[in-house]
Amino acid sequence: MAIYGLIASVIGVVAALWIDWFPPAAVQEAKDIDTLWDVLLIVSVPIFVLVMVVVIYCVRAFKARPGDMGDGEPIHGNTMLEVVWVAVPFVIVSVLAVYGWIVLDDIEAKKPDRLQVEVRGQQFIWRYEYPNPTGGKEKVKSYDLVVPTGRQVEFNINTDDVIHDFWIPAFRLKIDAVPGITTHWRATPSEKGSYDVLCAELCGLGHSTMRGSVRVVAPEEYDAWLSKTAAKAAEEG
Repeated sequence: MAIYGLIASVIGVVAALWIDWFPPAAVQEAKDIDTLWDVLLIVSVPIFVLVMVVVIYCVRAFKARPGDMGDGEPIHGNTMLEVVWVAVPFVIVSVLAVYGWIVLDDIEAKKPDRLQVEVRGQQFIWRYEYPNPTGGKEKVKSYDLVVPTGRQVEFNINTDDVIHDFWIPAFRLKIDAVPGITTHWRATPSEKGSYDVLCAELCGLGHSTMRGSVRVVAPEEYDAWLSKTAAKAAEEG
């Protein structure tokens, strides 16, 4: 059983790392997040295999034989074994939790020149507000999400009705939009292109239609788009 478990662990880890779990990355922080994911797989797969090997062994070795109607042997337990199987998982989970916290703290560190984009969810669409390029207090409103490469973007997320979940898979991060609360996440776009924006929280009958896209463009293209959008909004009053 130990040999079978070792073989299954190796095959499981290789298979888990071989699977392409995520879409192509579009932000700088994705590398650290993907590495964290791989580490969790490398640790989790052997533990899963170990548990299943012990279960299968116990089922086969200690099952009642045909015709055996007696009670099982009374067992008091093994204090040392119980301490070990509590202490080892505690240490593993604690180390992974610290590692995850370090990664999260690093990727969420605020940069002074970050672009702040207001995100508002409602059944069943996302709306966005950008800083006014002229320096005015009036925000530039749009149903299009456009962000520049090479600059950290801070998404300040709200909702007008029920709980939604703002998720850009290519950015790797997502967070709930909760009524009465402003939530945040930050990412630094690095790859130009168009990527899906989804709601990852069941928010009503039209939940599946609450989809959009984010365009990652060069900084000068973003500036031109923002100025054009602001001018159009001013014309429309």
